[in-house]
Amino acid sequence: MGTIFHLDIVSAEESIYSGPAEFIVAPAMMGEVGVYPQHTPMLTRIKSGVVKLRPT
Repeated sequence: MGTIFHLDIVSAEESIYSGPAEFIVAPAMMGEVGVYPQHTPMLTRIKSGVVKLRPT
C-alpha cells in the first residue's frame, strides 16, 4: 500500500465519500485534475462528471 490521505467528497446535499484514499482524479473547469498524497494545497472549480479514486 502506498501513502494515503483523508478524502472528503461532498455535494450541497450530502456527504458522498469520507475516508482514506491513495489518489483522486476529478473533472475540473480546465481539464482533469489529479491529487496524490502530499499534493500542494490548491483551490479549483470542478464540474459535474465522473470522479475516480482509489480508496484503501
